Amino acid sequence: MPKVSSLIVPYATYLRVYEPLAAFPEPERTHWERYARRADRPSYQDELRRALADLLPTPPVPVPVHESSDAFVLEADGVVCVCPWRTRLRGWQALGELAEELPLSVLDAVLPPVVRHQAAQDYERWLVRNQDARPWIRTSTWQVPLHWFVLVSDEERRYDKGTGEIPPMLRYRTPMVQARRRVARALRTLKDTIEEGPLIDGLLEVGRWLEEFHPRSLVELDYAGLVHVLPAGELEDDHSAADVAEGIEALRSGDGAAAGAAYGRLVERWRSVRDRRSAN
Repeated sequence: MPKVSSLIVPYATYLRVYEPLAAFPEPERTHWERYARRADRPSYQDELRRALADLLPTPPVPVPVHESSDAFVLEADGVVCVCPWRTRLRGWQALGELAEELPLSVLDAVLPPVVRHQAAQDYERWLVRNQDARPWIRTSTWQVPLHWFVLVSDEERRYDKGTGEIPPMLRYRTPMVQARRRVARALRTLKDTIEEGPLIDGLLEVGRWLEEFHPRSLVELDYAGLVHVLPAGELEDDHSAADVAEGIEALRSGDGAAAGAAYGRLVERWRSVRDRRSAN
């Protein structure tokens, strides 16, 4: 595999689900039990670097040949939970979304049609044998989708300015039962007060995704690489989850002015992020 520099690949945010070991059938459970005891587990930047390495050959490798056996691991209240990377599955899914993100001429230059066609055929054959497969990780570039903030609360926000070579960190982490409850409550309010649209559609879709996991799982919203493009002051002042919660509560109580003010803060904050994307 080509050598990849230590360059940090930025601008991606993540929604992850960590499931307790009990949620996995054997022999996968034993694999993750052993894996969790390893001291040399890779980081999210390692995952990005490996994906970047596959794009360097000619022709590029848009989807790994083999599924990853790595995961992110955390322990909460004495329970070990893992979030499998499932890089191959996510690669196939991301490849199917690229046509909506890039002009065809750019897409053809980055990933030739023959490469995309072969990957699509491989995915179709794989799905025949793995119809219930789903990723533990969702990714978004240059933004955090607003409906992700519904899953968490401002009290669960963790921000670290970073020091020296350690970058800043901004993330939320919440129990699965809380995330599901917030989604259901927000959907009731939104369906009663606004027209169908991207926010409701996104919540419906992410709600269905959450239902596929163990009820004692943890849900994590991580700004990850996006912290490298946002000034420290903007990160420290970013309380988007609080703004989303305030807006939904205002809609529930019939306070349109307060809902509009919360929405305005969100639009202004994330417009500035999209402007940086355009500048790049």
